[in-house]
Amino acid sequence: MADQNEAFDVVVVGSGAAGAMAALRAADQGLSVLIVEKERKFGGTSSVSGGVMWVPNHKLGDDAGDSREAALEYLHATIKVPVNEIRLEAYVDQAPQMLSFLTGTGVPVETGVWPDYFPHEPGARADRSLTVPTFDGRKLGDDRYPLMREQYNRFKLFGKYSMDLGETFTLMTQEKGWRRTVINIFRRYWRDRDTRRVSHRDRRFTQGAALMGEIYEKVFARGVELRTETMLEELLVDSGGRVIGLEVSNYGRRYDIEARHGVVLAAGGFEWNQELRDRFFPVPGLTRHSSSPEDANRGEALIAGEKIGASTEHTAQAWYIPTMQLPMAGTSNFNEIHQAAFDVGRPHSVCVNRKGHRFVDEATGYDSFGQAMIADHLATGANCPCWLVFDADFRAKFSAGGLLPALLMPDKKVPGEWWDHYVFRADTLAALAEKIHVPADALAQTVSNMNDYAKSGVDPEYGRGSNAYDQMFGDPACKPNPCLGAIAKGPFYAVPINAGDLGTKGGLRCDERARVLDGERNPIASLYAAGNCAGSPFGDCYPGAGATIGPALTFGYVAANDILERAANRRDAAAETAE
Repeated sequence: MADQNEAFDVVVVGSGAAGAMAALRAADQGLSVLIVEKERKFGGTSSVSGGVMWVPNHKLGDDAGDSREAALEYLHATIKVPVNEIRLEAYVDQAPQMLSFLTGTGVPVETGVWPDYFPHEPGARADRSLTVPTFDGRKLGDDRYPLMREQYNRFKLFGKYSMDLGETFTLMTQEKGWRRTVINIFRRYWRDRDTRRVSHRDRRFTQGAALMGEIYEKVFARGVELRTETMLEELLVDSGGRVIGLEVSNYGRRYDIEARHGVVLAAGGFEWNQELRDRFFPVPGLTRHSSSPEDANRGEALIAGEKIGASTEHTAQAWYIPTMQLPMAGTSNFNEIHQAAFDVGRPHSVCVNRKGHRFVDEATGYDSFGQAMIADHLATGANCPCWLVFDADFRAKFSAGGLLPALLMPDKKVPGEWWDHYVFRADTLAALAEKIHVPADALAQTVSNMNDYAKSGVDPEYGRGSNAYDQMFGDPACKPNPCLGAIAKGPFYAVPINAGDLGTKGGLRCDERARVLDGERNPIASLYAAGNCAGSPFGDCYPGAGATIGPALTFGYVAANDILERAANRRDAAAETAE
C-alpha cells in the first residue's frame, strides 16, 4: 500500500514511449522515478504500434548523406501550419542524441528502408525510419511479461501469432514464400512449450512491443517503480505556481505523491474523449473510429494541465489513419477496429465519397488520406465515411480492413450477417452503387477513368503510384503501375472507411525543453509533457513512419535532461547554503 507522504524525484504519468524514456533517462542518472499508469497493463499505445521511430540525421547504416539542414528543409516543405521553430529545430538536434543514449543502454536499433511520406519534397529520404528487432518478452520476468499491453489481433496472424514487420509485409502482399512464412510462425509458437505453460501470449515481442520491451527491461533494471491502475486526478501546485506533485486514484482511493524535481505528463492524447473531439476537431468523428487502445487516451493530463493554466496547441489535428469496423470474432455485441492504411491504395480499387467522386491519391500516406477525407467532407458534406470499392481481383489477393483476402477468407466463409451491412457485394457496379447509395453514373465514370489510368499507368488526377512511397505498398506484378489495376471483374465489393486515427496531434503547448507553457507562453515550473500529451512539433504534418514515437522518445529524453539540470542546480544551491 502506498504511503500518503511518499515522494520521488520524478513522477511520470503514462507508460508509453515518452514516459518510459523520461523514466529511463532520469533513473540512469540516479534520480528516483515513479511511473503511474491508469490502465491494467503498461506500455501505452506505443506497445501496440508498429514501433517505428522517425529520427533524422541518425548516422546509422548508410545515413551519412542526411544532415540537419536536409531534415529541416524537408520539414519546412511539408508542414503547412505555423509551428514553434525553436522546438522543431530542437527535435532535429536532440533526436540523434536521444538515439545515441538509447542504443548506449543496449537497445538494438535497425535502419529501415521506408520512404518519407512526402518523397517528392526537397530533403526527403528513405532511411529515417528505425525499428527494433524482435524482443524476448520473458526477459521482463514471467510476472511482468504478460502485463505489457498486447498487440492488436490485426497485427498478429490469426489473432494469436506474433509477426515482425518483414513477415507482416510478406503476408500482406503474398510475396514468394509467404506460405513458408506462415508455417514457420506456427512452428516457433507451438514448439515454445515452456512459454505455453506460463501464458498464451507469444514470447516474441515484435514491432511496438519489441521497442517497449527493450526499454522496459532497462527501466526496471534501474529501479524505476511502475504502478498500474493508478490515475492522475489533479496536479498539485505550491503558492508560487510550481508543480510539486499530483493526486492520484487507485480503485477509488485517492492519495498524493510528491515530485521533488518534476512531473512529466506522457499520458497520450484525447482521441477517446468525445467532448474534447467535439470541442477541437473541425469534423469530430466518433471515438470508436480511433485505432488506439479502446477508451484509454481520454485527455486527463490535458484537462489537469488546463486547470492550472496550461495552454494548448494544434488541437484541431489528429494522426489520421483510415479505419473500418467489423464484428469481433467470438464476442457478441462488440466491433473491432481494423486499420485500412495500405489496403486503400492497392490496385483494382478506388476510394470515392458518397457522390461517387475520388478525392485523393489513395496510396498516399495514411495521415494525408485522413486529412483529405476531412477536407472533402468540409467541402462536400459527402465524406467521413467514404467507400473503398474493389473487384474480384482485389478481393482474391488483398485485405480490406478486417476482411481477409479470399485466399484466406473466401466469400463462403464470410459470416452471412456481414453482407450488405459491414461488407457490400453485387454482381454489377450499378447494383453495388444502389446498395451503398452512391450515384451509379458517377461511380461508373470514376471506375472507367481508373481503368483507363490502369492501362496507361498514369493517374492524371492525383498521381497515384507516381512516387516511392505509393509504390512500396503496391503490387509489383501489376504493370505498368503497381498501384493501378482495372476494376472490371465481378463480383464487386465496397466497405465503408472512417476517418480514424492513431491518436491526436495536439495537446499541451511546450517549449524546446519540453516545459509546459501557460497562456502567456511562460513555463509552468516543474511541469513537462511529451508524446501525444503535448502538441506535435510538426503541427499538421506526419513526415514519415515513426513520426509519433520519434518525438515522444526525444522530448521524454529532453524533459529528463532539463529535470536533471535543475536538480543538480538545486543540490549545488543547497550545498552552498549549508556551507
